[in-house]
Amino acid sequence: MTVMQQSQRDTAPLSIAIAGGGTAGWMAAAALSRLTGCRVTLVESDAIGTVGVGEATIPQIRLFNRSLGIDESEFLRETRGTFKLGIEFAGWRKPGESYMHAFGNLGRGAGLLPFHQLWLRGRELGVAGDLSAYSLNEVAARAGRMEMWPTGQGPDLPWAYHFDASLYAAFLRRFAEARGAVRVEGRIASVDRDTDSGDIQSLALDSGERIEADFFLDCTGFRALLSGASADFEDWSHWLPCDRAIALPSAGDGEPVPFTRATAHTAGWQWRIPLQHRTGNGLVYCSEYLSDDEAEATLRAHLDGEALGEPNRLRFTTGMRGAPWSGNCLALGLAAGFLEPLESTSIHLIQSGIARFLAMLPRRGATHVMAEEFNRQSRFEWESVRDFLILHYAANERHGEAFWDRCRTMTLPDSLSARLDLFRATGYLHREHEELFTEPGWVQVLVGQGILPHDTHPNADALDPSGLARLLGEIESGIASLVDRMPTHAEFLRRHCAPQASSRPAAMMETAR
Repeated sequence: MTVMQQSQRDTAPLSIAIAGGGTAGWMAAAALSRLTGCRVTLVESDAIGTVGVGEATIPQIRLFNRSLGIDESEFLRETRGTFKLGIEFAGWRKPGESYMHAFGNLGRGAGLLPFHQLWLRGRELGVAGDLSAYSLNEVAARAGRMEMWPTGQGPDLPWAYHFDASLYAAFLRRFAEARGAVRVEGRIASVDRDTDSGDIQSLALDSGERIEADFFLDCTGFRALLSGASADFEDWSHWLPCDRAIALPSAGDGEPVPFTRATAHTAGWQWRIPLQHRTGNGLVYCSEYLSDDEAEATLRAHLDGEALGEPNRLRFTTGMRGAPWSGNCLALGLAAGFLEPLESTSIHLIQSGIARFLAMLPRRGATHVMAEEFNRQSRFEWESVRDFLILHYAANERHGEAFWDRCRTMTLPDSLSARLDLFRATGYLHREHEELFTEPGWVQVLVGQGILPHDTHPNADALDPSGLARLLGEIESGIASLVDRMPTHAEFLRRHCAPQASSRPAAMMETAR
């Protein structure tokens, strides 16, 4: 091969085959077709269903949509979406109590002291209100309000979305195909590999067609047809023991609220996701403590409206694939692992996997070093999310319930134990590297679950009590005043993104991921 031939070969567009559609597959196809020069082929079968068709998200989804140039109002109309300002956790510490993990900041700090240190000191002095009063997102969410301010001209009010993920996948399919992605209908019958390297050479379809590519993305869900369903999987169910979910949509109950609700039950928890046209509901539970029939009865007893359709049942094992990038194949979505949808991270983990892959997009034959770094970053992200989820379960006071007693007494990962020890000492928190959850997010869950420091930062002792009381009062009243001027969430939806009268109805089933 001449130098010229080698150069021509190396600069030819990389061909990428995506196995599986759904949210993961079409997010990847949309990003690759819009942001790279790769040739993209996606293989899926209409005969194979997808798991998630209704989702709650976190604010990072806006970055993904914006990078693709997607119009927000169009996206919300097409997916029957609503806005999301946070997640309410009802009964997680103990029955009858609730708190919210709201997006955005808490109050405002003073010098090097973060706001939660001011609040802790104010609590000691008896001059602080409930922590929730200092979160603009939570006050707005509970008041059913929503607003957007021009960039740089308003307060920090980050938002995410609730949407029907089957409609989102369809929306992204249209987007990707308009930009050159090619969809091939068919089932994957076998995966052809190089006998020496183990790299994938082609996908053999049941029609006899073969799909060849330089690189492959495994978006085939729990089946992990390209990566191997059991290969390299780390089981985390000893920390997160729920292993079943049942999803059942219902008719909407009045105007949709701008937050997700997660309600603790005797052996798991229930999600509630308000869309424009209906409500998504589901129960995540541990089969060791609750039968499938009992789970369905529990879910049906706690629906806000008439059930729509038939329940969808899922079985899973919580954990991650140790090496999602192996050879010339990358696992995304459920093929890479599963973390229950308690903090709405499933779509984000797809998004971050795509972003890492785009940043490390390989040339032919130069994948090994990239794969090692991708897998290192993935492990850090998945383990940090895992620890945040474990916190919700472990810090409970639901005494006398076998499932919750087990969670409360389990041995925690060293990484979580160290973080809790530091916070219990003087309220110290540190966001490691590009960890997903912010310090205010950790504070809200820690305080909401009843974990408070034994002491505060020594600099907080120097605060003048009357000055601190005045500062806290100004923050609280300022937030209340802002929220009073905001339109209701329902009004905001009607103004900006109500679906067209001729729009087709969405699919019926949704889950919280």
